[in-house]
Amino acid sequence: MTEAAIPAARRSVVRLPLLGVKLSEPWLYLAPALLIVVVWTWAPLVGAFGLSFQQWNMLPHSEPRWVGLDNYANLVTLPDMGRAVSNTLLYILGLFPLSVIAPLAIAILTQDLSGPLRNLYRTLVFLPMIVAPIVAAVLWRWLLNEDHGLVNAGLSALGFARIGFLSDPDVALWTLVWITGWKLIGFSTLLLSAANAAIPASYIEAARMDGASRWRIVRDIRLPLLSPTILLLSMMTVLFGAQWSFVYINALTGGGPLRSTTNVFFLMWEYGFKTMSAGWSAAAGVLTFVVFGLAALGCLRLMRKYAVHDS
Repeated sequence: MTEAAIPAARRSVVRLPLLGVKLSEPWLYLAPALLIVVVWTWAPLVGAFGLSFQQWNMLPHSEPRWVGLDNYANLVTLPDMGRAVSNTLLYILGLFPLSVIAPLAIAILTQDLSGPLRNLYRTLVFLPMIVAPIVAAVLWRWLLNEDHGLVNAGLSALGFARIGFLSDPDVALWTLVWITGWKLIGFSTLLLSAANAAIPASYIEAARMDGASRWRIVRDIRLPLLSPTILLLSMMTVLFGAQWSFVYINALTGGGPLRSTTNVFFLMWEYGFKTMSAGWSAAAGVLTFVVFGLAALGCLRLMRKYAVHDS
């Protein structure tokens, strides 16, 4: 029987299930990823939001007690929270030179290297990235030890006073900023070097034929075309810079000396797993999520406005 002989009503009945299968097919492929996001991201986020209005010490036989906005009111009046917020901003600002500016300079200045020198610089720059964070923390603890560390031994040999890199409240935070940036500089350099290599050589040659100096080529061609990568790294530094330093705070200073190295992420961990104040930890997490969510929206808006794309 030909298709023309089949009534129109029967043909529509046959096509509807096929149409439904085609429409649902993409969602079947996305289902595993969506399930992971829901289970590991959105469900804990909703649970933390609910817990932020309760008081609970996480003991097996204790029941959460509803306290409303008391957790939030207590957090914003705590001196520790104010110090942690200001330190978080210092971590972010201190990481910018190491995660954006220095890698940008390295990527541009080494663009013309070739042969063994190119491989050597790439190895030296990227090597810290592949070192496990806790291994890096142990290494730096040994190097910066005030009594027996190699760095202070070198300073003493040169006639300088020893520095308490991890015990001086005025120095400890910047020491952790350096260690965190030392780990990140290889990753940022790799991204910027790849973006720099992707710039069409014809643009550079045309500029040189017009008499443009190396600085003008960098200013007018390389920097604009590198702007998407620069803005991406800047956004990552704003959103994750203080979070990346958590391992080193926990392993090297424990938030000290005199709370000089704590930040909001370490404070959340302390409330949740040291003092067992789950409600305070959840409230701090919700506030952090809101603030950094707004910062992410602002960064995305800046990227859409200022990023230059080669079209």
